[in-house]
Amino acid sequence: MMIKPVLHRPHALCLAVQIAVTGVVFGFAPLASFAAQETVRPPQPQSPDELFGPLFIDVQTAKLFPDQKTFADAVPKGDPLMILADYRMQRRLSGFDLRHFVDVNFILPRDEDKYVPQEGESLREHINGLWPVLTRTTTDSTSKWDSLLPLPKPYVVPGGRFREVYYWDSYFTMLGLAESGHWDNVQDMVDNFADEIDTWGYVPNGNRSYYLGRSQPPFFAMMVELLAQNKGDDVYKTYLPQLKQEYAWWMDGSDALKTGDAHKRVVKLKNGALLNRYWDDKDTPRTESYLDDVATAKSTPARAATDIYRDLRAAAASGWDFSSRWMDNPAQLGTIRTTSIVPIDLNALLYQLEKTLSHASKLSGDDAAAERYKQAADDRQKAIEQNLWNAKEGWYADYDLKSNAVRNPLTAAALFPLYVHAASQDHADKMAKATRQHLLNAGGLATTSVKTSQQWDAPNGWAPLQWVATEGLQNYGHKDLALEVSFRFLNNVQHIYNKEQKLVEKYDVTTTGASGGGEYPLQDGFGWTNGVTLKMLDLLCDKEKPCDNAPDKLPSATPGPVTDTVKPAAAKTAPPPADNKSAE
Repeated sequence: MMIKPVLHRPHALCLAVQIAVTGVVFGFAPLASFAAQETVRPPQPQSPDELFGPLFIDVQTAKLFPDQKTFADAVPKGDPLMILADYRMQRRLSGFDLRHFVDVNFILPRDEDKYVPQEGESLREHINGLWPVLTRTTTDSTSKWDSLLPLPKPYVVPGGRFREVYYWDSYFTMLGLAESGHWDNVQDMVDNFADEIDTWGYVPNGNRSYYLGRSQPPFFAMMVELLAQNKGDDVYKTYLPQLKQEYAWWMDGSDALKTGDAHKRVVKLKNGALLNRYWDDKDTPRTESYLDDVATAKSTPARAATDIYRDLRAAAASGWDFSSRWMDNPAQLGTIRTTSIVPIDLNALLYQLEKTLSHASKLSGDDAAAERYKQAADDRQKAIEQNLWNAKEGWYADYDLKSNAVRNPLTAAALFPLYVHAASQDHADKMAKATRQHLLNAGGLATTSVKTSQQWDAPNGWAPLQWVATEGLQNYGHKDLALEVSFRFLNNVQHIYNKEQKLVEKYDVTTTGASGGGEYPLQDGFGWTNGVTLKMLDLLCDKEKPCDNAPDKLPSATPGPVTDTVKPAAAKTAPPPADNKSAE
C-alpha cells in the first residue's frame, strides 16, 4: 500500500492548507516567484559547538579524540546549560581532568562491531548481509540535546564514522537496496527525505543538527523516480509537494536577482542565465571538523576567516570535500572558493528536478505548472550548453564567477549532463573521448586529472561517479566505454574484497587498491559502494546467469581501446598541501 507521508505530519498539513487556499503551489505563479512561498518551520536546534561554546572549543583544541566528529556526536547526559556552568567552575580547580569531565557528562559514540563475512562469502552475499548491519532507527524519544535528528522510518547509513544518513550517498545505497529486492527500505528512505523537506524545507547534508544550513547534491527527484519504477506513477503525485518545496529552496531569491549577482544558492550570469551554486547559511568552522577549519583559516591570513569557513562548508555541501576543483592552489586548502564556482553536476541535477516536476505536475493534472517547469528545464539545459561547456578543451566544466568564464580542469562531474540526458550528442561524444583519454585508469575513473592529497582528486575513484559515468555514457551510445568503466571499477572492488573482506568508501584507481587522502582515515561499510557494486554485477552479467562476483572478462566483443598501457593525465601531481593538518 502506498504511504502518503504528507498526510501524516502537522507541518505537511500547513502545506496542504496552503494548497487549498492558493491552488496548486506555484501553479499560477511565474517561474521567478516559485521560491516566494513561505511555510512556518520549527526552530532549528543548536549544534554542539553552539550549545557548549568554550567547552566544545577546549575539547577539540585538546585533541581528546583522534576524530573531531566524535565529540560532535556525543550525547549530553543533562541540560547543556548546567554542564557548561559546571565546566566553567570546575576547570579553575587544581587537577581538573578534561577527559574525565567529558566521560562523566557525555555518552560518547561507540565503534560498531566489525562485520566479518563468513568464509567463502561472495561479493553479493557480503553486501546482502551488510544491509541489516547498516540499518538504523531514530524515534521522537531521541534526547532533546542529541545532535542526531530523528527520522520516522529506518534508514541505511554509509558505515564507519558516518553514523547518520547522508543525502546523496543514500540514492546510490537505494539503488543497491532495490537491486537486492528491499523495496520496503527504499520506500522508508524516500519517506524520511520527504519528512526532512516537510520539516526543514530542504534535505540537510545529514540528519545532524550541525548539518542544518546546507544540503547536498539534490537526488530526491531521482529517488522518487526509482520508487516509481516499482510502485507506479502515483509515486510522483504523492511526493509532488516535497519536490516543489525542494526546488523552491534551491531557487530562493531568484525572483529578485539582478544580472551578474548571486544570492545564497542562485546566480545570474552576466548573459542573464540563471544557474545554481553550493552554499551554507553559516560562516563558522564546521562542527565536525572544527580544529581543521580553524587551522585552514590561519594558514591563509590574507583572506577573511568567515569567507574560508563558508567555502569549506559549501564544498561539504557539494559532497566533494575536498578537491582541487574548488581551489586556486591545490596545494593550499585556504584558497578554496566554492561559492564563486557554478558546478556542472549541481545544475545537471537541478535540470533533472525540473524535468521531474514537469512530469509530476502533468500527472497531477496541472498542465500550466508542467509547462512552466518544462520551460525552466529547457532554459537550464541551454544555459549548461552555453556556459558550462569548454569548447577549447572539449568537455563540460564548472563556471568561474570571478573570471566570468568556464574553467579548464576536467573532473568526473563533467559526466553528469550525460547522466540526466542534458547533453547534446556532439558534446557527449567529445566527453567520451576525454573520459577515455584523461580519466580512465586500470581500476576505474579518477575523480580529477590532478593528483593531490585531497580525497576528491586523483588517484581516487568513487563509486557514485563510476555509476554516473556508466549510465551517462550508455545514454549516448557509448556502451563499450561504459562497460569498461564498470568492469575496471568492479574488479578493483573485488580485489580489495578478496584481500581484506570489506568494501570501502573510495579506491585508488591507478593501482587497483584501497585509497586515502582527506581529513579522516579510509572508512569501510560502505553504503554507496555496496549499491553501485550490485548494479555493476547485474550490468556486466547475463540476467539469465547472474554473477555473485566480478566477471573475469567484459561481456562485450568490442571493449574499446586498451588504455592501461597509456599513462593517464591523472598521474599529474600537485605539490603537497601547505596545510597538511586539513588533508590528513
